[in-house]
Amino acid sequence: MNTIAEIPNEEYILKCTSACAGCGSLLTLRYVLKAAGPDTVLVMPACCTAAFQGIYPKTAFTVPVVNIAFGAAAACASGMSSLFRATGRKTKVIVYAGDGGTLDIGLQAMSGAFERGTDFLYICYDNEAYGNTGMQRSSATPLGAKTTTTPAGKPEVKKDIDAIIDAHEPPYQATACSSYPQDLFRKVQNALTFRGPTFIHVLSPCPPGWRYPTEKTVEIGKLAVKSGMWVLYEREYGKITINAPSKAAMKKPVALEEYLASQGRFKGIDSKTVEILKQQIQKDQDRLAAEEAAP
Repeated sequence: MNTIAEIPNEEYILKCTSACAGCGSLLTLRYVLKAAGPDTVLVMPACCTAAFQGIYPKTAFTVPVVNIAFGAAAACASGMSSLFRATGRKTKVIVYAGDGGTLDIGLQAMSGAFERGTDFLYICYDNEAYGNTGMQRSSATPLGAKTTTTPAGKPEVKKDIDAIIDAHEPPYQATACSSYPQDLFRKVQNALTFRGPTFIHVLSPCPPGWRYPTEKTVEIGKLAVKSGMWVLYEREYGKITINAPSKAAMKKPVALEEYLASQGRFKGIDSKTVEILKQQIQKDQDRLAAEEAAP
């Protein structure tokens, strides 16, 4: 897919959400549903997206949504998928969860669903904090980022959830970013062609949490990729392919300082922490490039 004009015109989210202006999750979900189509069920734990879909019995989403407890999304999806497949239905089951409900509270249920071989797609939209409850730190919050519970900057590095998923050996997993809709759309379509558990980890910039102007969401996401803070790739049956935007960033990256300076959450970050982030970026890029080059 070369242009955004090739993405279907059908919309599955109505113009009545209560999402924040510039919300990366809303942008992400728009293209997820365009790729999945109408025969889809979303399983959604507590998260920002669950809050802005609307107040029962009204909703801004035109596909069925099961709102479930914070830690139970993957368990619920396992039961739904088993029922659908047992009755011959091909309805797509998609968990759509934030980083808190994936890397932290929902990790156990997700691991269990992947170990059992559940036929579903798990999408983690990652705004790198607990956005729905006041932007507290999560294990997805980057080193040095300020949140309401790490006002001086988070002292720990971000958890590598993609490595954890890879350990389960799913047939397909990928990273994406809401600022690259064609790439996201294609990866969702691709993931849904596989039987078994698949996973897409999407960076979803958050204006109020990351502290940047609402009109800068797409720009911020692209800076994350161009600086190397977020790498776009996909893995099919263990074979990794680094996608073109990240290949270009590896050859000629944007300065990490430009990405950090664009967000208030990194205001005052010290040079030592910036250097650690740069070293981590290089380490991750070298590891992924070595995996791609391996026979």
